[in-house]
Amino acid sequence: MITQETIQQILSRIDIYEIVGSFVKLKKRGANYLGLCPFHNEKSPSFTVSPTKEIYKCFGCGKSGNAIGFIMELEKYSYVEALKWLANKYGVTIEETETSPEVKLIQQAADSLYIINNFARDFFANALFESEEGNDVALSYLKQRGFREDVIRKFQLGYDPASGNQFAQAATAAQYSPEYLQKSGLVVVRDGRAMDNYRGRIIFPVHNQSGKVLGFGARVIKTNDKSPKYINTPENEIYVKSKILYGSYFARTAIDKADECLLVEGYTDVVSLHQAGVENVVASGGTSLTPDQLRLVKKYTNNLTIIYDGDSAGVKAALRGLDLALEEGLNVKLVLIPDKEDPDSYVNKVGASAFIEFVKEQKKDFVLFQLGIALQDAGNDSNKKSQIVNQVAETISKINKTEEFTRRQDYIKQVSEILKIEEAGLNALVNKFIRDKVTKDETRSFRNEQAAAEDADTTVVPETGDAELLFQRDELNERAMLRSLLEFGLMKWENAKTVAEYIFEQVPEDDLDTFICNPALRDIFTRYKTWYREGLEPTIKNFLYNEDREMNSLVINLMEVNTEISPNWKQKFEGHIPTREELFKEEVISTLKYLQLRKIKKLIDENQREMEQAGSSEDQMNFLALHQMLKTMEIDLTKGLGTVIFK
Repeated sequence: MITQETIQQILSRIDIYEIVGSFVKLKKRGANYLGLCPFHNEKSPSFTVSPTKEIYKCFGCGKSGNAIGFIMELEKYSYVEALKWLANKYGVTIEETETSPEVKLIQQAADSLYIINNFARDFFANALFESEEGNDVALSYLKQRGFREDVIRKFQLGYDPASGNQFAQAATAAQYSPEYLQKSGLVVVRDGRAMDNYRGRIIFPVHNQSGKVLGFGARVIKTNDKSPKYINTPENEIYVKSKILYGSYFARTAIDKADECLLVEGYTDVVSLHQAGVENVVASGGTSLTPDQLRLVKKYTNNLTIIYDGDSAGVKAALRGLDLALEEGLNVKLVLIPDKEDPDSYVNKVGASAFIEFVKEQKKDFVLFQLGIALQDAGNDSNKKSQIVNQVAETISKINKTEEFTRRQDYIKQVSEILKIEEAGLNALVNKFIRDKVTKDETRSFRNEQAAAEDADTTVVPETGDAELLFQRDELNERAMLRSLLEFGLMKWENAKTVAEYIFEQVPEDDLDTFICNPALRDIFTRYKTWYREGLEPTIKNFLYNEDREMNSLVINLMEVNTEISPNWKQKFEGHIPTREELFKEEVISTLKYLQLRKIKKLIDENQREMEQAGSSEDQMNFLALHQMLKTMEIDLTKGLGTVIFK
């Protein structure tokens, strides 16, 4: 792990304007900067950067974050990868904490494999472009297939000479470990002799999201070659096929902007489509889609369009992984290429614009397509039709997230019409599958379900419009109090007391749940108080750049970007207009008074219920006296409350 000292060095040098400005053209607008959002297509700028608060926010697509979050979102890096990117930018030397011997061995293996793969990538590229054999055999083949040289270089394609051991000799001469050369799949040992595993093949490097080479796909050139068409890197510490989508490194920005990921089968499909200008495309490598691959798609978009060959094998390949995609909440469409073509050959045949138009026109809903295929196979067989009802009901039941209720009901309506069955019956069957899955999940993972149930219990679901408004107002005031603590907590309150200390006094530890109902906000308050008590300075930056992504995101949402006073307002009213920083005491007092008032109202309600159940007149008198005291406190607070600041 990266040491805290290194992280603090990086954070101290971060300039969000400089970082975002290297990707987005920004213009000054008051205290902030404005530009076109890099995460979605827009003509009018709605992407705002606040250097003082060190956050960005797009008021078009809603994405927001800090400098590290921006790099993570744009480049699809992990937190550690983003830190390393920033360290490299600012010339900070990375120091890492001590790890266990087992973890060290895994890290060393991974580092060694990355180094060997980089060496191999450069060797193969050089063999393709600089050697006579590479030019005559491999480069001519690629150009005959229609690939331009700039695209070949972009994807870092290469060639392994056919002699059998040129790469093995070069790697051995460079003193790379024979063990790791074999583990990488680049070299095999036969009769005690190291040989190239990919000899005589076109090489396709496979990259991760940050551009590092994980492994290779090696394709035969000769059509009469009886060996496998493709050889892929064997699984090792860095190459796990189920977690890889070929081309994702080159497609990530285009997928973000198009808000759609096109999925094809092969390497050449991806390269051809990129060459044609269709860049939001990745390949599964011809395997069934896995949950990890689908989650990788979901990092970029919720919209997945699968483009496969139109033959029976292509249809079956496309249908594999459908239920998994639905469970991940993806909107899945299917496009089948006609005339025994594949995406590579078809785009070369009809051209880029015709291909794009074809995809738009031929998109089929995945669930309904699967139903159509099943009905064709069933014919007039009533038993098979009965099985189809169960199969499609189980498929629809995978769409089981609360926010997808409307989508699920729409499928139930369409499918019941196609199958000519009662909608209510299909709905009941779908719900049965959902209940069965819940029961299985509970049995298999009781602890996780318990934790989820506890989290669900903290969520307030109002029954009336008035209750919902009250809940929203409570949430706003809790947020306002937390924002005051984050922004003004270290400022002086009175005498030697800080704002943070004043708030801690007003919000007792044993009554924290009453003052802050939202558990996520409560975590921020507790973290702030812990850091403060430990002598640390819990500034906004400590929270903005925290590795806890959920807390990080919540704090960013608490900090408003567009809170500047309009120039027209300044012109209309003469004199100085007080800022929030100047009125911080009024803001703190106002939010705290509202939360105190909420607590008193809760105590009044509890006291009222106990008074109704009191058994003796003496108890009733005591409850009545307490009621009068609480009402007096309520009236006093209400008088001094004035306007609660919702920001």
